[in-house]
Amino acid sequence: MNNTQEFSKKTNVRYVILTMIFIATTFNYVDRATLSIAAPVMGKELGFDTVAMGLAFSAFGWAYTSLQIPGGWVLDKYGARIVYGMGLILWSVFTFMQGFVGYFATSAFIVLFALRFLMGVAETPAFPTNSRLTVMWFPTHERGFATSIYQSAQYFALAAFTPLMAWTLHSFGWHYIFFWTGGIGIVLGLFWLKYIKDPKNHKGVNQAELDYIQSGGGISNLGDKKSEVKWDQVRKLVSNRMMLGVYLGQFCLTTITWFFLTWFPTYLVQAKGMSMLKVGFVASIPALAGFVGGMIGGLWSDWLLKRGNSLTIARKTPIVLGLILSSSIIAANYVSSEAVVIGVMSLAFFSKGVGNLGWCIVSDTSPKELLGISGGIFNFFGNIASIVTPLAIGFILKATGSFNGALLYVGLVGLLGAFSYLFIVGDVKRLEISDNKPLEEADENPVMIK
Repeated sequence: MNNTQEFSKKTNVRYVILTMIFIATTFNYVDRATLSIAAPVMGKELGFDTVAMGLAFSAFGWAYTSLQIPGGWVLDKYGARIVYGMGLILWSVFTFMQGFVGYFATSAFIVLFALRFLMGVAETPAFPTNSRLTVMWFPTHERGFATSIYQSAQYFALAAFTPLMAWTLHSFGWHYIFFWTGGIGIVLGLFWLKYIKDPKNHKGVNQAELDYIQSGGGISNLGDKKSEVKWDQVRKLVSNRMMLGVYLGQFCLTTITWFFLTWFPTYLVQAKGMSMLKVGFVASIPALAGFVGGMIGGLWSDWLLKRGNSLTIARKTPIVLGLILSSSIIAANYVSSEAVVIGVMSLAFFSKGVGNLGWCIVSDTSPKELLGISGGIFNFFGNIASIVTPLAIGFILKATGSFNGALLYVGLVGLLGAFSYLFIVGDVKRLEISDNKPLEEADENPVMIK
């Protein structure tokens, strides 16, 4: 630390880091959404039916979900900068290559499935890294806001880039959706490797900001030594009632996300008769509502905490209310007006955004030595929905020829998530793990492993 950095007024480098996390997460979701925009035209051109399309949508989820726990272990071992930076470059390369799928004729589906699978492999550490970085860079009373920022990137990605991808599809063809998004992601990955550092190793941070982070419950020295994961500790983590309730709740929340990431544009085309160009602009409205909801949820949670409410009340109130209101998606089955349908979808996605604080709870509760793998376990259970949702909706469509059952499924799963947080999770507290004792809940914010 230079002498010029030793002054009382703290720097605010953590907000620059948060901006980088937001941008990286935006392209994380842009790359995931490319296939949903290309699907109506691409599927018809390549001869994919609804079940084949559902399988293609789910390919990402098979890899992304199954590798969450190993990905968390890799993150704890090698750190956020290298793991996320290399992952960002690789998943962008695999996205870029999907633009060539049409050239493989009879093997097009196999190539598409393989590339989406590999993209899922590369994206595995993304959200555990986001969680780890916010724990390192932000005190507890700012963590709800920080989490809402990077979580809202998924809505911003859909709101800002769905029209651009639809225009690209209309003007140049579906191949160029993959070429442009993949190319930008590669450049962003190189920038990440150059700029992202741990707080104690970042040249722009002064001691005042480090003290501010640490005194407020942030763990700025998390990267000082690499963690040795003990699998008995992991077993205790996944058998804890609070965490099991959080895992179920995240599965339900992620179900809503993956409806919008996969089948929503096709729903607007097939069920509502919209053109693909119109879908590109209309589909951005619920995403924008989700972005606003995500910001409100994080700020609301931090406001409740600053007003003296317990961590349990501050985190669970937005989540439960958001999940309950997200079930309003079912109402779209009973209206025909395009404007009303988009209004219903916007309310559902807004509500899901308000409740999207699961990663904040993981940051608040995980033992610090297990932050990466704890985030991986959480994301594993949550992203089972990335496999189940596309497939379930594909089979519902195949069996019924209608989206009514699909929307009913999504809405009921949202209600199940609210039930989980209300009756299973209980109090939200930092966890302690002792080698010889059951997992315990700490009354204080700091984390210790005995």
